[in-house]
Amino acid sequence: MKKRFLSASLLTVLLLAGCGAQASTGGAGNKEAAGGADSSSGQAVKKVIVGTGTQFPNICFIDKDGKLTGYDVELVKEIDKRLPEYEFELKTMEFKNLLLSLETKKIDFIAHQMEVNEERQKKFLYNDEAYNIFPNKIVVHKDNNDVKSIADLKGKKLIATATSNAAALAEKYNKEHGNPIQIVYTGAGEDTSTQVKTGRVDALISTQFAIDYLNKSVDAQLKTVGDTLSNSKVYFMLRKDESELKSKIDEALKAIKADGTLAKLSKQWLGDDYTVEK
Repeated sequence: MKKRFLSASLLTVLLLAGCGAQASTGGAGNKEAAGGADSSSGQAVKKVIVGTGTQFPNICFIDKDGKLTGYDVELVKEIDKRLPEYEFELKTMEFKNLLLSLETKKIDFIAHQMEVNEERQKKFLYNDEAYNIFPNKIVVHKDNNDVKSIADLKGKKLIATATSNAAALAEKYNKEHGNPIQIVYTGAGEDTSTQVKTGRVDALISTQFAIDYLNKSVDAQLKTVGDTLSNSKVYFMLRKDESELKSKIDEALKAIKADGTLAKLSKQWLGDDYTVEK
């Protein structure tokens, strides 16, 4: 018999129009004790703490009923169903605290659309099977007809979260083209879409599913333009000593892809199948 999923005990979160959800901390729900036996095999069940967030629209967020959900959250639940030897518990925190929590063993892996970069690879372990591939594009106000590609941002302002993949893409373009774009850096979780909507900056870099959500939820008045700048593959991030867990996650992901469940989750939460390159 499959084990039940270990849900987070969330604090009450109020969602206000135009505001991000407050960070909350998940605790254990009513589950069999960690270290108990999986009734289907007699093996001990190992508890795994999964770090995620609450402020990524459609990915990991608090819905109108106060429930933690989204693409990454529901995928973790699906993986948990297929790994009876593990018992997953979601723990929510601010994005900036995820890496430190992983490093200090407060969590066992991160589910938060983590992209690969050299600095992270030196310290942490990624699973092999990407579970999302999203196309990054230039985003401008819906009435902006002057900017049709990244080349049209010469002399204009582009806002990006410091150390993010979007910032890296803009920096790479500047390095290769004589620094034509003025990059405005902001902190994680800050509202960049409003900066574009109000005209304080000219553009940002994002993907279509995020822009669709913002337009619907807070009337962001944005659109994507131009060619795809990159197809960013995302993975789960683990500690270097979690090779066995990594292998099990990859096995489950391959099965989830093969039977169409991953594509179904992507269409449900992101509006299209982002498990393949566009």
